[in-house]
Amino acid sequence: MTDRIALVLAIMVTCAVIADIALNDTNAILFLAKKGMKLIEWMAFWR
Repeated sequence: MTDRIALVLAIMVTCAVIADIALNDTNAILFLAKKGMKLIEWMAFWR
């Protein structure tokens, strides 16, 4: 991954987090965090 691609991705993620905080009361971040934890537990089960 080049530096330019990494910078663009970082800016996009930052903008998405700021938009979620400003417009959605962090509901999307919490939803993704909960689903991510379930995915990690599920993957650990199959290990």
